[in-house]
Amino acid sequence: MFLESKASRSKSRGWIEVICGSMFSGKTEELLRRIRRATFANQKVELFKPAVDVRYDENDVVSHDSTSMVSTPVQNSSEILLYVNMESVEVVGIDEVQFFDEGIVDVCNKLADSGIRVIVAGLDMDFLRNPFGPMPGLLASAEYVSKVHAICTHCGDLAQYSHRLVSNDRQVLLGEKDSYEPLCRHCYNEMIKQRENSKNE
Repeated sequence: MFLESKASRSKSRGWIEVICGSMFSGKTEELLRRIRRATFANQKVELFKPAVDVRYDENDVVSHDSTSMVSTPVQNSSEILLYVNMESVEVVGIDEVQFFDEGIVDVCNKLADSGIRVIVAGLDMDFLRNPFGPMPGLLASAEYVSKVHAICTHCGDLAQYSHRLVSNDRQVLLGEKDSYEPLCRHCYNEMIKQRENSKNE
């Protein structure tokens, strides 16, 4: 879908690619696959992740299947611009982009406007099926959007919702299979009904 062009940066045009979906849908795997292709094409790449995400490693971006790549953890979106050399970097990847502040939209646009290919991956919805953080702005700004799906753990259909298994109402709650499960629309609605019924008993 995307070509790792070796054209000079002076002639290149930047753009934004968004990879979105539920938990366990392969977002990070796809991000790392694209970053590796760019690396194989001898392009200068920078990879970032939010410092808050320390589930697998403090520095590396790690997918659920243990694929990993060295990255730079940052505290906020503006910090990314301090690390990126606009004159030499050709590709910027950002994982778990939903955890960043709203400024990440402007940061991604600035990078793309300067001729950099920007690839971001993140949850498009939180556990309540609400748009997650800056994702709406990124989806609106992106030239390319890829929605990936997990497999529903209840019925085996395609899943697009991240159902929270633990009792916690915070939007940001880091967790893995002990805290979340991917569900299809039908199974998600059934679980919500069961939860509401148990509260009313």
